[in-house]
Amino acid sequence: MTAGYSADQVRAAEAPLLTSGVPLMARAAAGLAAAIREVRPERVLLLVGSGDNGGDALFAGVELANDGIPVQILRTGDRVHEAGLARALESGAVEIETLPDRLDGVDGTVADDTVVVDGMLGIGAGAGTPLRGRSRAVVRAILALPQRPRVVAVDIPSGVNPDDGSVADAVQLPADLTVTFGAVKAGLLRGRGAELAGHIRLIEIGLDLTGVTPLIET
Repeated sequence: MTAGYSADQVRAAEAPLLTSGVPLMARAAAGLAAAIREVRPERVLLLVGSGDNGGDALFAGVELANDGIPVQILRTGDRVHEAGLARALESGAVEIETLPDRLDGVDGTVADDTVVVDGMLGIGAGAGTPLRGRSRAVVRAILALPQRPRVVAVDIPSGVNPDDGSVADAVQLPADLTVTFGAVKAGLLRGRGAELAGHIRLIEIGLDLTGVTPLIET
């Protein structure tokens, strides 16, 4: 039985930990990096949005770059987690401006050893609305590739409503693996979210949901 919680329930459980200074992003990033290592990437492309999911992706990128894995960073939002970006660049990650035509750098197809990390949008603003701007352009470019890369979603695939799993349109990046933090979001278990999430990996970061009734159990 898997319990799925709402975005509000997750935020309420996070609040006392954030107030007391518990490093939730560090815990999430460590779990994300460990999950990415398990799929044995030879190279990683981070799609980094403005929110905390982008920060999680960047700090995971620090660990992967320190492992010697080539890491590229493509910003998709107006802002970026500055400390995460600085640490990632110091670790050897490279920031790029556009999606490479050849993600494997060889023959125009995407090698099996390429992993794209979707850290564009999370459970906050923008969830359940159409992808816009660079996020939309990048997803459309990836969907048009003759062979799609493996995709790891950070917490939830970008654009999926965290409560009901709905999406606004067909421009969505399906994940092979969704690494979600603290609690499984209900939107990963129903609607289009269940189809886009791929395999779900829960990383415990210390949330206490005792006595909280989940939105869904499957």
